[in-house]
Amino acid sequence: MDTMPHDELLLAVPLLVDKEQHRLGCKLRDVESNDSFTSSGSTSTFKTVFHGLNALSGVGILSIPYALSSGGWLSLILLFVISTAAFYTGLLIQRCMDLNSNIRTYPDIGERAFGNKGRILVSFLMYTELYLVSTGFLILEGDNLQNLFPNMGIEVAGFEISGRQCSVIIVALIILPTVWLDDMSILSYISASGVIASAIVLISIFWTGAFDGVGFKEKGTPVNWHGIPTAVSLYAFCYCAHPVFPTLYTSMKNKHQFSNVMILCFILCSFSYASMAVMGYLMFGPSVQSQITLNLPTEKLSSRLTIYTTLVSPITKYALMIIPIVNAIKSWLPMNGKKRIFSLFIGTSLVISNVIVAVSLPFFGDLMSLVGAFLSMTASIILPSLCYMKISGTYQRFGFEMVVLWTVVLLGAAVVILGTYTSLLEIIRHF
Repeated sequence: MDTMPHDELLLAVPLLVDKEQHRLGCKLRDVESNDSFTSSGSTSTFKTVFHGLNALSGVGILSIPYALSSGGWLSLILLFVISTAAFYTGLLIQRCMDLNSNIRTYPDIGERAFGNKGRILVSFLMYTELYLVSTGFLILEGDNLQNLFPNMGIEVAGFEISGRQCSVIIVALIILPTVWLDDMSILSYISASGVIASAIVLISIFWTGAFDGVGFKEKGTPVNWHGIPTAVSLYAFCYCAHPVFPTLYTSMKNKHQFSNVMILCFILCSFSYASMAVMGYLMFGPSVQSQITLNLPTEKLSSRLTIYTTLVSPITKYALMIIPIVNAIKSWLPMNGKKRIFSLFIGTSLVISNVIVAVSLPFFGDLMSLVGAFLSMTASIILPSLCYMKISGTYQRFGFEMVVLWTVVLLGAAVVILGTYTSLLEIIRHF
């Protein structure tokens, strides 16, 4: 890795840096370097496309019909606006890395632009998003298990545990051993089935609507202004893979093909998201739930295939989201705190806290809307634009590019403010 010239190093680090902040930044740098998969530059373009599709394909596809139902038919335009903005900021990440060969990870970009404060901010957003998405996994699993087995409630020592709460606890117990693993390579391969899982869900939903008696008969509404913030927030959640893009770029053998990879990945994922949104809205109209699987007739084989596919995927991905948080917490501990027993304790504590939050906030749509509005828009739209302006010096030159960048930033800020406010109101209203 090339050494930074002295004048560039001064630009990367603020003149006044608090020692504690500098120490935290250094520890985060070590953790994030260990968590990046590869930087050898040996991955083919085809495999990079697959990894990119896997990063963009996730549980967001289950809530996309609910997003369209919230905003109405015309809100589908906003899905493509968010997709275009996310694609553009993905290219900005590539440009930031081309400007400095020392940049290998997303937090590196934050540090190059704004020093240790930038690294800490990016890391905080990444780890918070990982924690909340893993919590969303438990909510999703609990809802779908209860849908399959509605009479799972039990009573323990006079306390009644509902079927949904019991489902969350059972799933957590199944997942817990995966959090204790030292070797995550097996789960890495299994979790890469996200693309296949999304395809199975899409085909199964189409089959349910076309051949299992549900039909595509609902008309919906042209636009629902009150639901636009929720719709946009959930659309944004579907494109929250930007922290992975630096790893994809550094691992590519032919880096000049990265923009083509991004084009293909965003087109295919946007097509699948739009198709799922349209099918789900035509099938269930305004009654579509935050997870379309909860609307499916469980006695049909295609519906059960969709639900089982939905159940398996988060179980394989859960540990991959929690382990980086465990490593970050371990980096804060003294040397004797990095023993195996502490890793087990930290991992178990995170799972327990996830269960508590999942049981306390059983609102998958609202939680994912909050993640999309506050975290995804900030990490995937606003920060890449600001970092690029700072690293490239574009903020000092008024021109077309600067206008475009500030337009993207203002768009992201509007979604963050309105979407976060709406999501928090909905969560509070449920209580």
